[in-house]
Amino acid sequence: MARILVAEDDDNVRQFVARALQLNGHEVMEAEDGGLAAELLQSEAGRFDLLLSDIKMPVMDGIALALNVAAAFPDLTIVLMTGFADQRERAHGLDALIYDVIAKPFSLQQILAKVDDALNGRPVEVVSLARQALAEG
Repeated sequence: MARILVAEDDDNVRQFVARALQLNGHEVMEAEDGGLAAELLQSEAGRFDLLLSDIKMPVMDGIALALNVAAAFPDLTIVLMTGFADQRERAHGLDALIYDVIAKPFSLQQILAKVDDALNGRPVEVVSLARQALAEG
């Protein structure tokens, strides 16, 4: 499966997401802030399939991390997470650099589906419309 870096300052959320991804067959590395995630990405020469990062973190937030990662490793897929509407709006300026932003709180099914979509390069708009049709159907 995929090699994923999870950058999240909330221990509970980070462990929940990491365990879920590991149980789904992925290799997961964890960082508790954006600065540590950036260091890990450099030391691993960007050898990840996906960066899953919170936006609001100490040291380096997820937006700065996404900008840093996109410049150094342009082929790395990035998904951001946030529980704050204002942070979500900031992230929309990064549409060319990130795959999507997932709102917290999210369910296990939602995070696994988003990661699967991102890893398989499914267009966000198509996925959203398909899920909406299924929900209404």
